[in-house]
Amino acid sequence: MADLILFNKPFRVLSQFTDDRKDPSKPVRATLADWISVPGIYPAGRLDYDSEGLLLLTGDGALQHRIASPSRKMPKTYWVQVEGLITDAALAQLERGVSLKDGNTAPAKAARLDEPSVWGRTPPVRHRDSVPTSWLELTITEGRNRQVRRMTAAVGFPTLRLIRYRVGDWTLNGLNPGEFRTVAVHVPAPRPRRKPTTARKSGKPTRSAKKR
Repeated sequence: MADLILFNKPFRVLSQFTDDRKDPSKPVRATLADWISVPGIYPAGRLDYDSEGLLLLTGDGALQHRIASPSRKMPKTYWVQVEGLITDAALAQLERGVSLKDGNTAPAKAARLDEPSVWGRTPPVRHRDSVPTSWLELTITEGRNRQVRRMTAAVGFPTLRLIRYRVGDWTLNGLNPGEFRTVAVHVPAPRPRRKPTTARKSGKPTRSAKKR
């Protein structure tokens, strides 16, 4: 068993324990160290500085690989507030995949979402009376840089607020911003490597030794 920390990352918090920005003229940004003091853990995957929601952390390398490895294609579900009223055509395009500068995205799951009952954000999302907003739930299996924001922008609906709700089987249910809980996760033992079989000795030459 391995310990896994489920953390509800607040807005404008780095997904790391130190701020490695070198520019002294800019203010120091909040990091995970401001919220979590558990030693020997590190994020299993990333969540952008200006995104909120579920971030997983562990000190177990096998579990970290199982969650973060692109080859595992672990689904991640986001609640996305976008500028404008999302259309059926845009949702269908997100599900088929959209063209980004680094290639087409894999098919996703996209659906309208009633405005979720979530915490307020500081600062709040910019409000304009002339431009309505809407919410969608988007599930992807990739982890490209700022992928969700780029996807919604590509179909004409820029992201205003982004909350990651689920990673695999884990959700942020019951966690307020800045709170975390620890769960025990079974990590299968790695399969032992098979030893190479030794050819049986005989008086007959092997096929490779026969003259052609």
